[in-house]
Amino acid sequence: MPEQEIPRISMTPEEIEAANVGSATKLNGQVVLCEPDPRWAVAFETEAARMREELDSLDHRIEHVGSTSVPDLPAKPVVDMLLIVPDSSDEASYLPALEPLGYTLVIREPEWYEHRVLRKQFPDDRDHTAESVNLHVLSTGCPENERMLRFRDRLRTHDGDRTLYSDTKRALSRQDWEYIQNYADAKSEVVAGILGRAMADAD
Repeated sequence: MPEQEIPRISMTPEEIEAANVGSATKLNGQVVLCEPDPRWAVAFETEAARMREELDSLDHRIEHVGSTSVPDLPAKPVVDMLLIVPDSSDEASYLPALEPLGYTLVIREPEWYEHRVLRKQFPDDRDHTAESVNLHVLSTGCPENERMLRFRDRLRTHDGDRTLYSDTKRALSRQDWEYIQNYADAKSEVVAGILGRAMADAD
């Protein structure tokens, strides 16, 4: 039976701090967007291959999501990845395998699909422009998995929505934000519209 949808709403500073393992990093400024770079896809493939090898004994799926997964879309130089596992709350089933690869648990959201985020910082001598990876971990059957993938695929295949999202990101990036999450939340209305069209086309 599909998991019940849990609405995603704008987070307060208290909620942002509570979700972070340790103190949340404050932005206190503008978001830096980079022009599209094909090397982001290469960085994803490299990291995904390493993860698959380490997670070989665990049923899992790895997808490239977020703006770096969409050609022709400006993005923060952060590769967003989605790791789907049987139970994202069972950190012992995947975290020990990924920590040797440089991943650290930074966000834990038990009340929002047991969402976890692991982060890896790339060294300065990297051969691509991505600065880090945000690895989102969700459980098999979680409705957020489908939404993330349909949103990505909609942007890859529909020029109008890709342009709308790009323009929204550029406009919001010029504002000052306390947390990067505030910038993400500010895109919610546009994201919901694009996602609604993607889901409608799939019906």
